[in-house]
Amino acid sequence: MKLYEKLAGDLEQQIRRGVFRAGERIPSVRQTSQHHRLSITTVIRAYLLLESRGLIQSRPQSGYFVRAGSAGSAGGGDKGAVEPSAIELRPSKPIAVSAQVDVSRLVLSTLRSIGGDAAVPLGSPYPDPTLYPTGKINRYTYEIARRKTRWGVTDELPPGHPELIRQVARRYQENGVTIDPNEIVVTVGATEAINLCLQAVAKPGDTIAVESPTFYAMLHAIERMGMRAIEVATHPRDGIDLAALAQILGKRRIAACMVMPNFQNPLGFQMPDANKRELVRLVTQHDVPVIENDVYHELYYGDAHPGSLKSYDTKGLVLHCASFSKSLMSAYRIGWAMPGRYREQVEKLKFLNTLTTPAIAQLAVTEYLKHDGYEHHLRRIRKAFAQRAKMMAAFVQRFFPEGTRTSTPAGGYVLWVELPAPIDSMVLYQRALEHGITIGPGLMFSATPAYRNFIRLNYSYAWSPEIEQALTTVAQLAAACLREAEPRRSSR
Repeated sequence: MKLYEKLAGDLEQQIRRGVFRAGERIPSVRQTSQHHRLSITTVIRAYLLLESRGLIQSRPQSGYFVRAGSAGSAGGGDKGAVEPSAIELRPSKPIAVSAQVDVSRLVLSTLRSIGGDAAVPLGSPYPDPTLYPTGKINRYTYEIARRKTRWGVTDELPPGHPELIRQVARRYQENGVTIDPNEIVVTVGATEAINLCLQAVAKPGDTIAVESPTFYAMLHAIERMGMRAIEVATHPRDGIDLAALAQILGKRRIAACMVMPNFQNPLGFQMPDANKRELVRLVTQHDVPVIENDVYHELYYGDAHPGSLKSYDTKGLVLHCASFSKSLMSAYRIGWAMPGRYREQVEKLKFLNTLTTPAIAQLAVTEYLKHDGYEHHLRRIRKAFAQRAKMMAAFVQRFFPEGTRTSTPAGGYVLWVELPAPIDSMVLYQRALEHGITIGPGLMFSATPAYRNFIRLNYSYAWSPEIEQALTTVAQLAAACLREAEPRRSSR
């Protein structure tokens, strides 16, 4: 039995025997850690296990309390009801003016710091590489290169290798989505797919509607092409505010929308299917194309694969973009677009922009998909990410300054954290970096300063003393930033 399971079992016995009664507070994480000589991570895992069993519930900034119906009862209460451990984020406010986009310099400097080998990668946009079958795919690469010594450009031309396209189409079918393989254009990752799709539907000077906050790769594409972004209020659980978007579409010319309906980076939500259907209906009504970034669609925590905007599209207005970079291997940068009525234009732009996608990388990924249990691999990393999401959220709620709020991810591997308003995440980012820790400052996720007191944290890495200490340090630095900011606020 693992240490956290033993601790959970001991506490459960105490609750069953009435030592801790309904409504009573159980010892804090820190107290239990000290008294039982266990790591804070172990205690948090034990408390989360008890929470999942319906025995205790979290009250943010107060601790854990025994749930009604649990104490002194063999039945143990309603095991199906689990109280959320996080204070939910508030929906973002609509930004009613379009903005010139200029976030690339900040993102580049941040990614450079994240790339340092010695840095603790809490700010990394990439998943923990040790979870991925890099060795197997590299062996396929070697074998393919050894067998075929002569390669021509025609092996790599758009739309992509036919066998890879077949495997991608088959994967969608396995997930309950029927697509036309002839619509697929293979790209160098989802980023290229997004750029090509945006270039196909809009021109410099056009206005693009995006979520707020939004993934910075979307802002990069807009910035690169000299376009403007209008940020639409976004709910941390339901996605883009459809009423606000409808109002914008009715008042001004919008060339395209760019959204991430599934496990949006940085919020982590999964847009309800009814909202996805309504979003497609809305853009169809206004004849506005929508670029769907679905790069995290395989990393869901629920029982079923999430739906996509593409499945509701009847007019070819949804340009669906995805890749294997987040679910299989980031180094090979294999992505694809399904651009609907813009398919020929996207294929042409692919040829004009980058000409090819390396054939060896396409074939190596194809061989893995055919022979090596992709679904088994996905089940393993989904379970790991779901557990680590709860642990990091619980840690942040316990040890970061009072008033901190977190997202509740339904998939993916990033946590969006709202710090108390006086804290400047850029100051926190710089101070964390001085301690060898990276975080993602909120300013990367908007063309405005709306998220100055937000950070994004990566929870894909295995919990370890190093990760625990890094989070503790960031919490202490955040508290120091808050203490320094309070006198300045009171003097105004």
